[in-house]
Amino acid sequence: MFEARIASSPRDTVHRDGKGSVYRFRGSARAGSHAPVLLVPSMINRWYVLDLREGASLATALSAGAPWDTFCFDWGIPEDEDRYVSWDDVVARLDRVVRRVLRITGAPKVTLVGYSLGATLSGIHTALHPEQVAAFINLAGPFDFSEAGRLGTMADARWFDPVAMTAAGNLDAALLQSGFQALAPTDSVSRWVGLADAIHDPNARDAFAALETWVSDKITFPAAAFVTYIKELYQENRLIRGEHFVRGERVDLSRIACPVLSVVADRDTICPPKAAIALNDRVSSDVKRVLSVPGGHVSAVVGANAARDLYPKIRSWLEEHGTLPNARPPESRL
Repeated sequence: MFEARIASSPRDTVHRDGKGSVYRFRGSARAGSHAPVLLVPSMINRWYVLDLREGASLATALSAGAPWDTFCFDWGIPEDEDRYVSWDDVVARLDRVVRRVLRITGAPKVTLVGYSLGATLSGIHTALHPEQVAAFINLAGPFDFSEAGRLGTMADARWFDPVAMTAAGNLDAALLQSGFQALAPTDSVSRWVGLADAIHDPNARDAFAALETWVSDKITFPAAAFVTYIKELYQENRLIRGEHFVRGERVDLSRIACPVLSVVADRDTICPPKAAIALNDRVSSDVKRVLSVPGGHVSAVVGANAARDLYPKIRSWLEEHGTLPNARPPESRL
């Protein structure tokens, strides 16, 4: 196996919340006309997919010379004692992190860039606290779980019981990984075949090593939170129907009025495009756009096309729509 150099963007740890950490990337503005950007990765994968390696890092693309401060929330690695961490607890952690970023920067609002499950949670937070969010980018995060595709079929209540699966504790990382592999069982073989075709290319070897490191670095899902996530979102689709409650408060997606960009990948089997785009139909935002990019759930974010196409378009959209109140937005280049 080749050595992988991952998460190489210069950063500082500015806050800790339990096992989680908040990173502040160097190289961007500390204050200005734009809201600070908070990257929110999925809580069931390691955060550094957003800073995978040099040349394949959304964190670098958004922080280097940007007119905003850039942060990322690393959810940390759950352990056995976290089996009782509930879905409400998870949403509350993100709430604390957002408030911490606002205190650090002194800004009245933050821009949320959520990826995968991190996008779903960011959307929930934005609906509960619309006054805190200047703009929201949904990067391949599902909202309408009736459109969840093969993953939705796997989680069907007729044969999938999250309570039984977590009776012994947190959902094991190996079970999570096997589920994702079942969606596309030839992916790992394809990656190795692709490497064989480019074995003499150092950049190809680096890309392969970094991605394999991340794919293998799975973490557990807190049992209590997993049960709610599967039952209320996948099996009952309560979020898009406006029947999902967090800490006793209904999550009403129509309360989202800030600019929204939903980014979908055309070959995404984990979050099919319709599952993400449904958010745009529920929000009250005047600015709501869909950006479709080539690739799968992961390759669209870290693949060869990401640096050429996805990163510049996200940054351009943020330059236009991530401004703070009373700040004049620049001309869009998207």
